[in-house]
Amino acid sequence: MAGGCRGDSVRLAITRAALLLTLLLPLPTLAQAVPGTGSSLGGVGLIEARNARFRPDGVVEAGTTLRHQRRFHFLTWQALPWLETTFRLAERLDGTSGAGMTTDRAFDVKLRLLAEDDWHPAVAIGLQDFIGTGIYSGEYLVASKRFGPLDVTLGLGWGRLGTGADFGNPLAALSPRFDDRPREVGQGGAINTFPFFRGEDAALFGGLEYSLPPVWTPWGAVEGLRGKLEVAGDALRDERGGWPAQTTGLRGLADSRLNYGLHWSNGWLDAGLDWVHGTDLLFRLSARLDPERVQAPAVPLPALAPRPLAPVAAPADAIRAALREAGFRPVAVELRGAEARIAVAGARQRRLAGVAGRVLRAVQPHLPRDVERVRLSWRRAGVEVARLVLPRRAMEAASRGEGSAEEVFFATTLSPTGTDAFGAGDPGGASFDAVPRVSVLLGDPSRTLRWQLSALAGGRWEMGGGLALAGSLSRSLAGNLAGAPPSDSLLPRVRSEAARYAREGETAIPALYAERIAGLGPDIFGRLTAGFLEPMFAGVSAEVLWRPQARDWALGAEVAQVAQRDYDQRLGVLGYSVTTGHVSAYADLPWYNLQGVVRAGRYLAGDWGATVELSRRFASGIEIGGFATFTDVPFSRFGEGSFDRGVFIRIPLDLFGLASPAVAPVVVRGVTRDGGARLSVDNPLWAVTREGRARALREGFPAFLH
Repeated sequence: MAGGCRGDSVRLAITRAALLLTLLLPLPTLAQAVPGTGSSLGGVGLIEARNARFRPDGVVEAGTTLRHQRRFHFLTWQALPWLETTFRLAERLDGTSGAGMTTDRAFDVKLRLLAEDDWHPAVAIGLQDFIGTGIYSGEYLVASKRFGPLDVTLGLGWGRLGTGADFGNPLAALSPRFDDRPREVGQGGAINTFPFFRGEDAALFGGLEYSLPPVWTPWGAVEGLRGKLEVAGDALRDERGGWPAQTTGLRGLADSRLNYGLHWSNGWLDAGLDWVHGTDLLFRLSARLDPERVQAPAVPLPALAPRPLAPVAAPADAIRAALREAGFRPVAVELRGAEARIAVAGARQRRLAGVAGRVLRAVQPHLPRDVERVRLSWRRAGVEVARLVLPRRAMEAASRGEGSAEEVFFATTLSPTGTDAFGAGDPGGASFDAVPRVSVLLGDPSRTLRWQLSALAGGRWEMGGGLALAGSLSRSLAGNLAGAPPSDSLLPRVRSEAARYAREGETAIPALYAERIAGLGPDIFGRLTAGFLEPMFAGVSAEVLWRPQARDWALGAEVAQVAQRDYDQRLGVLGYSVTTGHVSAYADLPWYNLQGVVRAGRYLAGDWGATVELSRRFASGIEIGGFATFTDVPFSRFGEGSFDRGVFIRIPLDLFGLASPAVAPVVVRGVTRDGGARLSVDNPLWAVTREGRARALREGFPAFLH
């Protein structure tokens, strides 16, 4: 009865508010002029509830929300214009004991069903915590409409978002199955058998977001303030006794479903202060990044010199010297009438067009006047990954402003690699590097974040013919990763003993190996690596890749026989060994610059299965995506998390002003277990050869001139 009274009062309040808005507000305007703001659980919304707003396409947002007995850390990505995804790590009250803190991981999605126009609202549908323990699981249908500076939201929630119990589940009229909501919390990670939009109760939620005018202070005007008022569908303050709330008496119930607060937003930062549940102060802070618009610091390039008027003495020697001065390692130089053939390695650029443009700038003063074409062979890790013919005259016209990078692209011809032995006499060379390395472990119940900062120094000596020796040395500098509890895995502990590796390997040899990468035929590549392949495994790994340069796909296979390394990461091995390998398919998808990878085979713990990876690459070179691996290990034996999955961001280092083609990978896993673990070797062939394809040239052609 009490629940029914509360429901009646909420419905009456919403009805009165809607009537008042109809009478007093101006005609509706499009919402795009006013960007959305973040909610406390991550994603765009009001305070706790989501609305039907979205960030601009591709935007990444990371942040933290703090309140009594709660801390939420989230990473939200606007994966597509109509799809918002959120990974969240919660530090919350232990709902089982009602005391103490525990960690919880969740994944949310929100999809736009209808974009707003002048007369109808934006409409979205969402799933909250649909992969996780289910503590916060709920579904919603929501609409938002802007009236001048006021954004009005009204939605219907199920599951946790329906604990306000304003009325019975309206979908039960379609089938009595919708009255039953199965919940199996377990260890998290599993997607239960279609529990969505089910349960006896549903609740209304909604609210107002008002864009305030600038506030003048002694330090100037403060713009971007928003006032928020929300009636939540979630009637629980915490998880004591679990939910639905009506089965637990008053334990865990909120004092009020009315939340309100003040938020501030600018082009990259959000901050908010809210009063929620009638009892708690909530602080939210997040930062945003638009990977489509990130630009590397401008580096002045020398102008393309005019052709020499007089013959150049010893042009091949002069060309080699000029290439070295420009940061390349000249592999071969031949002059054949109107064509110059040049093979280079060691480029500081990550894009083929950037390599080609800088090669021509370097050699232009030393090329004979009658040379019209430069046939460029680009080599990475000792193997030719791209071969193209660059028209000299088109580059000269573009540099004078009489042409464009696009015209250079259309005049350039890309051909298959390895069609002759040009550049086979590579003299090789050595390179050295020193970088920081951060290792992160999430999901430890005793500590939300375990980390280790190390200094890593490495070197590589290419001896010619694709043969190389490489190795690295690391020293731990700071962190708490070594203090994580020991693994409780029921599988061979191929990854879950990361803390022990950190503790016993303060000074370590992460890798020490010999490698040969070679072209096996037109656009066919092979790799053989032997030694200490990665921090946890040593052995022999072989890989072959067929990557037709003009196609949007590639096929590969790899196999390895490896033994687990000793925990000190020096020269010893443990007793565990395994044969592992996969066949892989890579594809550029025709939508939104998406790439997909599917791998199938045997993993390090001896389990068999497949990994699906989906990512999106932006104009800046930043790549964001996610992966999931399912193997023949039952969820119960896999342990916490149920299956391996995560998100990743690959960030080119040249965005930080570094003259390097390297890309820094950041991988976020909800929990690190042993099932679905793959061997990690340096120089996988797809990463080595990917930038030599026609699609990569097409996407990066502005680098001819910049």
